[in-house]
Amino acid sequence: MAWTELFFPHFSAWQLGCTSLIFIWSGFVRSGLGFGGAALGLPFLLLVHDQPLFWIPLIGSHLLFFSGITLRNRLHNVDWDYLLRAGKLILPSAAAGVFGLLNLPNNVLLFCIYSITLVYAVLWALDKAIMSRHQWIDNLLLVFGGYVSGSSLTGAPLMIAVFMRHVALSKLRDTLFLLWFIIVAFKLAALTALSVPLHLASAIVLLPVAAIGHVIGLRTHDYLVTRDSLCRRLIGSLLTVVSLAGLWELL
Repeated sequence: MAWTELFFPHFSAWQLGCTSLIFIWSGFVRSGLGFGGAALGLPFLLLVHDQPLFWIPLIGSHLLFFSGITLRNRLHNVDWDYLLRAGKLILPSAAAGVFGLLNLPNNVLLFCIYSITLVYAVLWALDKAIMSRHQWIDNLLLVFGGYVSGSSLTGAPLMIAVFMRHVALSKLRDTLFLLWFIIVAFKLAALTALSVPLHLASAIVLLPVAAIGHVIGLRTHDYLVTRDSLCRRLIGSLLTVVSLAGLWELL
């Protein structure tokens, strides 16, 4: 176990085992649903090690790697027109979120992550979607979703509520993958410029286990999409328990 100290200092065997399983889960969700790898993985990881600034760069590095692989031959299937329009609102707010991440105390950031996740989780468990039917609501969700993604990478459901109204289902996953790629590339560049460690060696060590989930997700994507309601209820119920446990531990 001595070599693990180089990448995961002070992690016990159970923490390493749980981390591996969570990254398999995160990779599966990201490629299977097209979103949610961070939003559905980060709350679990924080129960293992309650330092968002350790996990967020790792998750971001994996997102860049796997979304890049998925998109390498699929850029033609991206809705460029809507992505460019939405990006004008999302990227400035994501930039503000990055600086919020660095300035918030750790306990406040943990509370925000678990609270936002709990809202998503309850809605999903009840099979209720975040709805957007007006332009001003679209703009508000994009701005707030960008900020949350910049600060914690958990803003995807807010932006998806808008993208689903404007992007054809056949292009949705690839368009979202490119959006996540752009946001995370900017986020990691900003963290690097501000001398925040990215823990790239730890991210590389976890690539093989995340790849297992990624491949499973790619192969089950069509199945999951056709059973969206059931998946949403199951994931929402599980996330509700995790978020409540995290808040209980924090408070």
